[in-house]
Amino acid sequence: MDEPGYRYVTIFGGLYGFDEDTVYLSPAPVYHAAPLRFGGVVHATGGTLVMMERFDAEGLLGAVERYRVTHTQMVPTMFVRLLKLDAQVRGGYDVSSLRCVVHAAAPCPVDVKRAMIDWLGPIIHEYYASTESNGATMIDSEQWLAHPGSVGLPLIGVPHVCDETGAVLPPGEVGTLYFEREELDGPSFAYHKDPEKTASTQHPEHPSWTTVGDLGYLDEEGYLYLTDRAAFMIISGGVNIYPQEIEDAFTLHPQVLDIGVVGMPDDEMGERVVAFVQVAEGSEPGESLREELVAHARTHLAGYKVPREFVFLEQLPRTPTGKMVNRELRTAYPGSS
Repeated sequence: MDEPGYRYVTIFGGLYGFDEDTVYLSPAPVYHAAPLRFGGVVHATGGTLVMMERFDAEGLLGAVERYRVTHTQMVPTMFVRLLKLDAQVRGGYDVSSLRCVVHAAAPCPVDVKRAMIDWLGPIIHEYYASTESNGATMIDSEQWLAHPGSVGLPLIGVPHVCDETGAVLPPGEVGTLYFEREELDGPSFAYHKDPEKTASTQHPEHPSWTTVGDLGYLDEEGYLYLTDRAAFMIISGGVNIYPQEIEDAFTLHPQVLDIGVVGMPDDEMGERVVAFVQVAEGSEPGESLREELVAHARTHLAGYKVPREFVFLEQLPRTPTGKMVNRELRTAYPGSS
């Protein structure tokens, strides 16, 4: 992957107003692409970089107040942890120095993002991209409020949503997301020593169109919406179910600290929906909570999307950038080898 650093200084530095007065707080490890790239932009523009050893919700607020942080980048899981702090705790810190809060890496539930905008104001910016850098979109708070749930308009590349044959789908229909990079002679990236995987990312007809496996749709105005990653989709009784929708329904539930949804093998349905839950402090896992979660699901989801099982874990396996490690969830299922 050819990735000159000046591209990020020019694009993100300009979009988010990085300059010598910037104080950027990095709450995630820099061995991940986004924190590393943004740290480089801060250095290139002469700003100040503040790094946390590990993310802690109240610790982040304290760092913002102490260092008068102007910019930060988070993932939706961090938003949720901040919002679940006691209101008096959140209100006890001065975060008025913040001018720009960027988020990416994972889909953000609509209720979570709306709550963040209500709290901090219209300073929330989102971009969608991948480590493979085959394309990117961006959306600010005003655009998002008019198009809730969207990840924005094209910033790098031209998005196309296609069906299984590669045919382009009309607005509103879910399919595989490809980015067209017409300025490149061929695909925009390759996986090291894995030509078969590289080939699987290319469109069957257009060499400059590539995908990282995400599913989504475009609206009539060209705004992109993500539904999930193809590999995560559950097929139960012949029906496609997107785990992200189910997880979003529980994100702000007061007794749920974290949740991950996967499909487990089922003799009758092919796959069944199973939810793994990390309960909030003060809540007790058990049958009473399970019944409460089922009732909650039935009021927010279609019947076939309600999890057949809820499995309680002490902690869910997420990477430092907030991505759920689904294979570890499946391993944690009772009776799994």
